[in-house]
Amino acid sequence: MPILMRQIIALIRLLHSETGQNQIASGLAFGVFLGFAPFLSLQTLFVLIVVFFFRVQLGAAFLSAFFFKFVAFLLDPVADPIGRALLEQESLRPIWTKMYNVPLLPMTRFNNSIVMGSFMISLILCPILFFAFRSMILKYRVAVVSHVENTKVWKALKATKFYDWYQKYNNLYGA
Repeated sequence: MPILMRQIIALIRLLHSETGQNQIASGLAFGVFLGFAPFLSLQTLFVLIVVFFFRVQLGAAFLSAFFFKFVAFLLDPVADPIGRALLEQESLRPIWTKMYNVPLLPMTRFNNSIVMGSFMISLILCPILFFAFRSMILKYRVAVVSHVENTKVWKALKATKFYDWYQKYNNLYGA
């Protein structure tokens, strides 16, 4: 439970930070791929390279991956028939055969029906979730953050020396 609580607190801090909404939303959306893909696979490595290379919020991606790993297990009964239908498609059989004979591509485990179905589900969900997350972040920042910052309690807290010390500590050590 403490790990989950820490992750939720980290997400709330991230939402209140100056990090751009596109960076957070793309991190949350890429977490879908990380959550739906097998842990040790080429898909995971590729997504991690993309996350590190582009300006994607890494903490959001890992938090989202943690959540979507559980969702992936729940969607396995849905992913299996989707993957099986793709893998048993007669017109795609030459592509699967060529892919299986390419040296590193079998490490994606694309020939597993659940992995293929999960990949297709995450491929469909990723752009939809990006725009949904971006919209929710924007609404959260407009409604909740601005409301909290205008309360008398927040203004009184910001006026204390304790808050100044916290800000200095946070700026120095990023706690």
